[in-house]
Amino acid sequence: MRNIKIIFVALISSIMLYGCGAYSFSGISISPETETFQVNFFSNQASIVIPGIDQTFTNQLQDLILNQTNLDLVTSSGDLVYEGEIVQYYVAPNTATSENTAAQNRLTIAINVRFYDTNDPTQDLEQRFSFFYDYAASRSENAVRDEAIQIIYERLTQDVFNATLAKW
Repeated sequence: MRNIKIIFVALISSIMLYGCGAYSFSGISISPETETFQVNFFSNQASIVIPGIDQTFTNQLQDLILNQTNLDLVTSSGDLVYEGEIVQYYVAPNTATSENTAAQNRLTIAINVRFYDTNDPTQDLEQRFSFFYDYAASRSENAVRDEAIQIIYERLTQDVFNATLAKW
């Protein structure tokens, strides 16, 4: 009798998991026929061009998808395609002192992303994402740039991932 209960529970569990389609316990919803993705180069179209930030963003997006899915990275004909451009890179004063000088500056980066799912075109997306990094005005942009870009890109790539694969 105990063996029958165990078999019954295992059978019901299998049916429930199978019925959920391509669900993973990480919250990622990818159709079973999707096996590959490609991330085309995100060129820098911002008015301020900082060398290398375009390649850095492209690489970080590829790495995030590789690390959080079981999809294979390809250079062409991917089941999922990411493309876009960096559309803003600017620094602006964020807070002021009583002497009307900047106490903090804010570096903001915005990207435009186009996402295509060749297996399910209803999932296609075009969206703009942006994030910022605040730093003391006493520090120069050059001094904080690497750290700021790292933090901004971590957030932007996760936002892109959530919008396209996690559906958050």
